[in-house]
Amino acid sequence: MPKLTKSAKLVRGRKSLTVRVKTAKYHKASSNRWLERQLNDPYVAESKRLGYRSRAAFKLIQLDEKYKFLGKGKTIVDLGCAPGGWTQVAVMRNKGSGQVVGIDILECAPVEGASLICQDFTADDAPDKLKALLNGPADIVMSDMAANTTGHQQTDHLRTIALVEAAYQFAKEVLAKGGIFIAKVFQGGAEGELLADMKKNFAKVSHFKPDASRQGSPETYVVAQGFRGG
Repeated sequence: MPKLTKSAKLVRGRKSLTVRVKTAKYHKASSNRWLERQLNDPYVAESKRLGYRSRAAFKLIQLDEKYKFLGKGKTIVDLGCAPGGWTQVAVMRNKGSGQVVGIDILECAPVEGASLICQDFTADDAPDKLKALLNGPADIVMSDMAANTTGHQQTDHLRTIALVEAAYQFAKEVLAKGGIFIAKVFQGGAEGELLADMKKNFAKVSHFKPDASRQGSPETYVVAQGFRGG
C-alpha cells in the first residue's frame, strides 16, 4: 500500500459520525447510496470546511505533495477546470504572482486570480483562445477532464484517452522546458503509444492515484515531468 500524503493523513484523522440515509419512498436505492457516500466522505466535509469548491481539490493537493510542482510565480493551464477546485489550489499556491488560465465546457464561477473560458476544449479554436491568454510558456498543464460516461467501460476509456491526447498535444505546444503535464486517465493508465511519446518528450513519466480518488474509481493520473522541448 502506498504511503499516505500529508493531507491524506490530516483528512483521515478528522473523526466524524457515520450518517445513515433512510430509504425514501420516492428515492432510488442508488440515489440513497450516493447521498450516504457524500455525507460520510471525509474529503467532502474537509473541502466544505476549507472553502474548496469540490473534493477534487485534494487530488491536486496530493499530487503536489507527491511531485512538488506548484509554487509561487507559476504559469498554469487548468483543462476541465469546473467547478474550480483545482484552479483555487493553483491560485493559492501561486501566492499572488504567476498566472492561472482554465477552460471547461461547463460554466465555472469566477476564481479571483484566474482567467477562465467556458468552452469545449476540443473545439477547433479553443487551444488558440487559451494561448492568447498566456503571457508566455506554461510551467504546468494539468487536466482533470473526463468524457461523460456511457456505462460501457471500454467506450468510456477510449473517449477519455482522446481527451488526454488532445490535452497532451496542447501541452507540447505551450510548455516551457522543464515543464510538467498531468492528466486523468482510467483503467491501466495512458495507452502504450501515448506513453511512449511522453517518455520521449519528458524526462520522467509515472502514474499516481491520490488518496482523495474514491477507492472504487478506476481513475489515476499520468504525470510527465521535465519537458524536453520549449
